[in-house]
Amino acid sequence: MIRIVIADDHTIVREGLRQLLTAAGDFEVVGEANDASEAMQRVRDVEFDVLLLDVSMPGRSGIDLIRQIRGERPRLRVLVLSMHQEHQYAVRAIRAGASGYLTKESASRDLAVALRKIAAGGAYITAEVAEHLALDAMPQSDGPPHKSLSDREFQVLQLLVSGKSVSEIADGLNLSVKTISTHKARMMQKLGVANSSGLYRYAIEHQLTDTADPR
Repeated sequence: MIRIVIADDHTIVREGLRQLLTAAGDFEVVGEANDASEAMQRVRDVEFDVLLLDVSMPGRSGIDLIRQIRGERPRLRVLVLSMHQEHQYAVRAIRAGASGYLTKESASRDLAVALRKIAAGGAYITAEVAEHLALDAMPQSDGPPHKSLSDREFQVLQLLVSGKSVSEIADGLNLSVKTISTHKARMMQKLGVANSSGLYRYAIEHQLTDTADPR
């Protein structure tokens, strides 16, 4: 049996994933977590093979969490599950140490296959993500402006376009308002936009958010 821990902040999603894995027959869900803190607690306290991780849980960056997991349990396999189709989410997750990336839209079809492959020591990424990883390794490769954002800037962008204010983001990430404002200013410069509305438009046009325009 392949032992799985599911980390997702939505109870209904965790229940659905558990049912999919139970029906597959060769998986055992040995733990669940609804935020990054609980996920790290399961990583430290439970013996299992693969962490099924929602990269967009509230609070701490999923990319930061993957890096911490790799630091504490480097042999633990991580399959990222996300609502986002944009390849930059996948590229950043793989670079941080994830073994695979799967969208929630395709989970019902591909989840068992992805988990088996990862548990056996392999990786699970789409051909498109593999191509972008290869292109990103080439110094001369071009890409969209958001490719140049740091992981923290990318996280702040996601939170801004979800409707959170600078002060709310600062509180959630345990950072100062000044720091978040600096990230925002750098993002606008890199993305070539002049204000918050420009950030929202950019995020929607490039499918960096799965929510409607919060304005």
